[in-house]
Amino acid sequence: MERKNDIIITLLLALFLSGSAFASTKEKIYGAYISNQMNEWKSIIDSLEQNKTGDAAYLSELVNYQYGYIGYCLGMDKENEAKDYLKLAEKNLEILEEKNFNPALTNSYKAAFWGFKIDIQPIKAPIYGRRCINRVNEALELNNQLPFAHVQYGNAYFYMPAVFGGSKQVAIEHFLLAIKQMETSPEELKNNWNYLSLLSLTAQSYEELNEFGKAQVIYEKALKFEPNFKWIKDELYPDLKTKLKQQ
Repeated sequence: MERKNDIIITLLLALFLSGSAFASTKEKIYGAYISNQMNEWKSIIDSLEQNKTGDAAYLSELVNYQYGYIGYCLGMDKENEAKDYLKLAEKNLEILEEKNFNPALTNSYKAAFWGFKIDIQPIKAPIYGRRCINRVNEALELNNQLPFAHVQYGNAYFYMPAVFGGSKQVAIEHFLLAIKQMETSPEELKNNWNYLSLLSLTAQSYEELNEFGKAQVIYEKALKFEPNFKWIKDELYPDLKTKLKQQ
């Protein structure tokens, strides 16, 4: 009996340490994001990739961080690096699909990855765009309460040409819905880079429509949540204030 108890205690300790490691990684990623230390972000995901296991929760976290880094690379015109990490993320997502892990979420990532491919190969936008829309529609059919699915729906319709049905207003409606859904679970917002990213995306989208007052509300909301968010604090919000003065 004593031997059995020792085994149970060991297993519980392993689970606790694993959960602590997850929490630590999430906090580090968040810290890298708000301080704009993307080299640190890269180091974290490289380590996670090198030491990955077949654990679905682990792979899901890794795919999310890879997704964020790919978006950063494309925004900084680091196309080759984006391609490399996209390949890694797709392989990890395939494993999750094989495990039938959260189909709504995996379809949402598929949609995001097709969106990345449009950025890399614009000439294939008609083909990749349809695949993106198909995946995100499937994700929403599976779970209409998944914020990440609404984010990808919004992204798809924001960048889709109007002649093909794109609508920036519809996109923003889905971004706002995703924000509302995320905020129903306040405990999950702590150290959550996805939430701040969504707020940034929504505010920038309002700016694209010249709705500067609404963008200001979102930027201030983000800074109230995280006063040390460097990107908004030092770049996006000051730029918006300049636009507001010029009105």
